Amino acid sequence: MNTEGLTEEAVHIAVQETQPVVEQSIEVVPVPEPVSAPVPHPVAHNLDDSSLYIHRELSQLQFNTRVLEQALDESYPLLERLKFLLIFSSNLDEFFEIRVAGLKKQITFAREQAGADGLQPHQALARISELVHGHVDRQYAILNDILLPELEKHQVRFIRRRYWTAKLKAWVRRYFRDEIAPIITPIGLDPTHPFPLLVNKSLNFIVELEGIDAFGRDSGLAIIPAPRLLPRVIKVPEEIGGTGDNFVFLSSMIHAHADDLFQGMKVKGCYQFRLTRNADLAVDTEDVEDLARALRGELFSRRYGDAVRLEVADTCPKHLADYLLKQFNLSETELYRVNGPVNLTRLFSITGLDSHPELQYTPFTPAIPKLLQNSENIFTVISKQDILLLHPFESFTPVVDLLRQAAKDPHVLAVRQTLYRSGANSEIVDALVDAARNGKEVTAVIELRARFDEESNLLLASRLQAAGAVVIYGVVGFKTHAKMMLILRREAGEIVRYAHLGTGNYHAGNARLYTDYSLLTSDDALCEDVGKLFSQLIGMGKTLRMKKLLHAPFTLKKGMLDMIAREMQFALDGKPAHIIAKFNSLTDPKIIRALYKASQAGVKIDLVIRGMCCLRPGIAGVSHNIHVRSIIGRFLEHTRVFYFLNGGEEQMFLSSADWMERNLDKRVETCFPVEGKKLILRVKKELESYLTDNTHAWILHSDGRYTRSTPTGNQNPRSAQATLLERLSNPLLSVR
Repeated sequence: MNTEGLTEEAVHIAVQETQPVVEQSIEVVPVPEPVSAPVPHPVAHNLDDSSLYIHRELSQLQFNTRVLEQALDESYPLLERLKFLLIFSSNLDEFFEIRVAGLKKQITFAREQAGADGLQPHQALARISELVHGHVDRQYAILNDILLPELEKHQVRFIRRRYWTAKLKAWVRRYFRDEIAPIITPIGLDPTHPFPLLVNKSLNFIVELEGIDAFGRDSGLAIIPAPRLLPRVIKVPEEIGGTGDNFVFLSSMIHAHADDLFQGMKVKGCYQFRLTRNADLAVDTEDVEDLARALRGELFSRRYGDAVRLEVADTCPKHLADYLLKQFNLSETELYRVNGPVNLTRLFSITGLDSHPELQYTPFTPAIPKLLQNSENIFTVISKQDILLLHPFESFTPVVDLLRQAAKDPHVLAVRQTLYRSGANSEIVDALVDAARNGKEVTAVIELRARFDEESNLLLASRLQAAGAVVIYGVVGFKTHAKMMLILRREAGEIVRYAHLGTGNYHAGNARLYTDYSLLTSDDALCEDVGKLFSQLIGMGKTLRMKKLLHAPFTLKKGMLDMIAREMQFALDGKPAHIIAKFNSLTDPKIIRALYKASQAGVKIDLVIRGMCCLRPGIAGVSHNIHVRSIIGRFLEHTRVFYFLNGGEEQMFLSSADWMERNLDKRVETCFPVEGKKLILRVKKELESYLTDNTHAWILHSDGRYTRSTPTGNQNPRSAQATLLERLSNPLLSVR
């Protein structure tokens, strides 16, 4: 799962010598519903004090720890628990590839910079190493001691070598001879065969040999790279393995038959290892004439960036592990010994077993609003009222249908769309291609630098260009992260605009996994604003004044700060003041300071933050009115919603942006209003579902700990996602 997201992410614990000691464990205790603390008289407090902030990377790591904890939650189906454990691995890979690599780079080039928390990169790396070693040990303990034994009870088995029967051994030998040996390339190490350049995150084996080969070489070491096209988990035929689903690891097969790859030599030991490299692309957009061509060159180098982590089997002797560390210029603290496969993410292939639907989430049918169910013309419906959708509980199909109709409608003149993560072969792209071929003026603003989707977006750009669409690569120095579509249609002799604005991506697959809002509208002012923003992206000119839309990097940050300050003034005037915000990450120091000031003034602030949070809630005299919770569940929480009481004239905004410096200062983002009492009330009610969740909510405390909320007293269990799934989707096929 991509993970902007799935990967798209993860942790949290700030530790400095001057800060409180932070516990590494995550407690699961009953947590009472948060209540606003009495408003003290404002006291002088230095809001730049580093002890008020949590280190960004440590906060991201803590989020990933919460993901791992889901593997222990028996309320989830068993294969879904395994999936959470694998998501932890996937997130950790990206964490090392990007975040740890970035910290190491600062040290290498003597450019260490401390953030608001005051922690220097070398201090952060030391703390990361300490935490991750513990988390990885815990991960493999959960896998080996809990999940695999539970799966075996359901006849899903991973057969270790010591349990191979004679029949299975014979089958493995044939499989190795026919499917593995012909395409595997062992590399003996000697002066003419130096240590090979290994691909990022590839599975490899270091082999210790004894003897002299045909050419008289006796270096004693070899490397076996496992081809990436080979499955890491191989299913055993039922007539060989017996009833149920039986699997053998590729690594076990190679271990068992390493001797066959070195004829006449004795294999003293064969140990799997995996290297993680810096995968952040380094394209200087100021010095390139063709961004697409420059990215194509960088994509290859991503596979061979600087080493940042080495994982080895825990049985690997120290002298071999030390040898590998020396080859990759890594230290002992960057070595991770694991009790199992080093490449756990490849186990995703078995999490959707057709033979065990009972071990997976119950399928559900996303709802389609009644207004759209029987309508042949979606433009007619949108022209009468705004349509708000909450995915995945409500279907993403209306968004696709809008574009499909636009592609075929003879009255549609032009389509403009931003694409960040969509996939080159998605329904959205198919509709854009059809629109271009049908003579519509199609303009696509494609963000080529969407991390880990660069190659897909290059293919997408080529496909659209071949269809006749105009493709723009955004703005130099600013990633285009806004999610917006604009359709121009001639009606009764006039050009009418229709728009889609969203908090997520134009990716139908993600729309089944991520929670995101979509707004379909024909509001004149809002659509005009969208048109202006497209003009800024496509052409050149001064910043255009917007009527309703806030947009980064120009007005979004200032708009949020102004609205926070307005709530603060209401509180100072003795009036009720309340902010509710739900988003993915909070790292921007200016926003955090503004929230601290608002809290000091008496504003009640409820934050639902899935991942990183650099703010410390609950500090007397500073953040006593701020409550922070994180929701981890079946779906990846991805909506960005901002609510302001505004003296009783409630305002609600949806956005593509988090409260992070990169979103507010270095990206093109949109933030758009939800208008009309009915829609505002609806979104507020949905927000309240998250604020009252007492089963999947994790509460952040001032010392950096998260504790899982559980029902207290006579409270009934409440799950926001389960509530929304029951309320909005097909109730006959709701979540377990």
